[in-house]
Amino acid sequence: MDETTTLKPNGGYPMHRFEDLETLYFVYITKPEDRALIQRSYEFAKAKHEGQFRRSGEPYIQHPIEVAYICAQLQSGPATIASAFLHDVVEDTDTTIEDIERLFGSEVAKIVDALTKIQRMKLSHMTAEDFEAEDHRKIFLGMAQDVRVILVKLADRLHNLRTLDSLAPHRQIALAKETLEVFTPIAHRLGIYTVQSELEDLSLKYLEPEKYRSILALVNEKYEHRKSSLENLKKRLADILLDHKIPFKMESRVKSIYSIYKKMYMKGHSFDDIYDILAIRVITESVLNCYEILGMIHSIYKPIPGRFKDYIAMPKPNMYQSLHTSILTGDGQVYEIQIRTEEMDSIAETGVAAHWKYKEGNNYNAKAEQKEIEQKLHWFRDFISLSGEHKGGSASEYMAALSNDIFGANVYVFTPLGKVIDLPLGATTLDFAYKIHTKVGDSAVGAIVNGSLVPLNTVLKTGDVCEIRTAKNARPNDSWLEIAKTTSAKNHIRHALQRRDAELLKEERAKNGKQSLVDAFKTQGIDEAEMVHILESSNVLKNEYHYNDLDDLYVMVYGKNPAPGAILDLLKLRRKPSGPVIKSTRAPKVVEDKSPVEVEGGITGLAISLSQCCSPIPGDDIVGYITRGKGITVHRKDCPNVSSGKRLIDVHWKEGLGLSVYPVDIEVFANDRGNLVSDILQTFAAKNVAVRDLHAKIIPENGSVIVEMTVAVNSAKTLYDCFADLLGVKGIYEVTRITH
Repeated sequence: MDETTTLKPNGGYPMHRFEDLETLYFVYITKPEDRALIQRSYEFAKAKHEGQFRRSGEPYIQHPIEVAYICAQLQSGPATIASAFLHDVVEDTDTTIEDIERLFGSEVAKIVDALTKIQRMKLSHMTAEDFEAEDHRKIFLGMAQDVRVILVKLADRLHNLRTLDSLAPHRQIALAKETLEVFTPIAHRLGIYTVQSELEDLSLKYLEPEKYRSILALVNEKYEHRKSSLENLKKRLADILLDHKIPFKMESRVKSIYSIYKKMYMKGHSFDDIYDILAIRVITESVLNCYEILGMIHSIYKPIPGRFKDYIAMPKPNMYQSLHTSILTGDGQVYEIQIRTEEMDSIAETGVAAHWKYKEGNNYNAKAEQKEIEQKLHWFRDFISLSGEHKGGSASEYMAALSNDIFGANVYVFTPLGKVIDLPLGATTLDFAYKIHTKVGDSAVGAIVNGSLVPLNTVLKTGDVCEIRTAKNARPNDSWLEIAKTTSAKNHIRHALQRRDAELLKEERAKNGKQSLVDAFKTQGIDEAEMVHILESSNVLKNEYHYNDLDDLYVMVYGKNPAPGAILDLLKLRRKPSGPVIKSTRAPKVVEDKSPVEVEGGITGLAISLSQCCSPIPGDDIVGYITRGKGITVHRKDCPNVSSGKRLIDVHWKEGLGLSVYPVDIEVFANDRGNLVSDILQTFAAKNVAVRDLHAKIIPENGSVIVEMTVAVNSAKTLYDCFADLLGVKGIYEVTRITH
């Protein structure tokens, strides 16, 4: 948001009457029933707060009047203004939410209910740190339901800060600190700059009174010193625009005290180094006029390099639009000039409140307005999603996530279609992928940033154009939790990993449960194929154990509920074994059995070898292929060189294979960089995996590298652990096994 505002150094705020408020809202609220709602809410609040006084000594009703007045200045609707009058009555009187709904309707009741829940947090109930986190979470959860909640809350806080002198010093400091941590960031994100800047200046006045007074004195001195120069510049610009018949309004403004404080004490600038303390704002009719005015100014005055910003072409996430340029005048002074349309100026000052001013007519719909805010302010969707994810979690974690993902999102990255995605500093292409969509994040394998292929751990910067590469079979792995920087992406990755682990666990349990059944049925002379047929066709079994499919049954068997024997008994299948299911049709040559694989059914004496085309290793799903005169060759079940047929036979890995290792051919795809091969070798060395052969070739067309190698591993688990580690290495975006 624009960092400038009209400075009000003298402080002092007038006390408004209800009639003053009427003058404001009568301009844009004309329906008698809407005006009557506001009138009734005022009279109700006045009656309920009768006899109550603020610390300042004024009648309590003065506070709701001022809160409602601020809301009306933002041209809020009748329900918002009514809620401003009623925001304290449930907390401070005998009124209930049911009373509010009965007297003022459900819309007002929902806003007041959200505001009341915020108010009911008390410091005495918990530690100060936990109170702050929980109180702040309630504020933002309320806003996620209805943005009008935060409009009233901002107005409430602004009036409280205007009257802060009546509180004890420790309460002044606590409220000012909370305002800067909670209220001004959200006012900034919503673009309500008039409220934001006043909240900031008032907070600074109580937190750093000496620095506040010092900066105020410097600003007043500079303004007096430059007043003549500023007026001359305004006159020169006005003459130029009048000569060219360009419509305009012109005003000068002084940078807010808090904005100057941030530059001086947080960024280390001296007061004289801050160019935009005094500025001119030119307001015109059209976007074309804005650029015409900019061209005229630059043709006469020398612009300061690096100080031009085009927020019209690329608006800020809070919808702020304007052209900014800093120029050097003939008398050696530097001034900032802002150029914008009337609509842009309105949004620059009051943000979301300007864009969604109350509109009378049958088409006004509060829910539709809230939905439109979510669509226009893309960060607001992320905010709502994050708030939903943390509803039952730690308040401190929620506030930390909000601070990082939403308030700290100051890096702006483009999609190929020109959509702006805002991310926190340090965010990666993986964070970007999850911002686009959960499915895009889950299937991401790499990215193209500014035309170059990059890995998922690439840090993005403002102005980058990013496109995510996905693969159908890609899945998140554990290393992604280190790559992702946003809380939202980390949460999605954790959920995906939990689903993966659950699926793997179920798969493993189903496999073991099935094997238990196969062994039990085999003792009754029933082979696996017949067993499956019996289980699939048995209604007795389904009615007894209520499973959805055979995998569910196998998992139940794994847990011994039911045990394999119970299934045999239920199906009345116990009988004497009828011998092995598979018998050799000829007497094979007896060989020494050193194979890690054995044939189902206890058949021995066959020559068994591991296929070289797909290099199966312990842990792979395998199948045997009966060759002519060479025994059985073992393949991975997904090997393209085997297909279903009579020559296939069931085999499995032996138990307790020990420390034997097996060669596997793999390919690594990566972006070319220095030390890539060294990092690959170190990854395998960390897993105690030997690399027996390695070849690397560069693809000049896209600057990528393909590394082919043979590694020696003891199991599929070890291999895929290595794959996961490799995908965490900078530049690597795909790792696969080779089938020859």
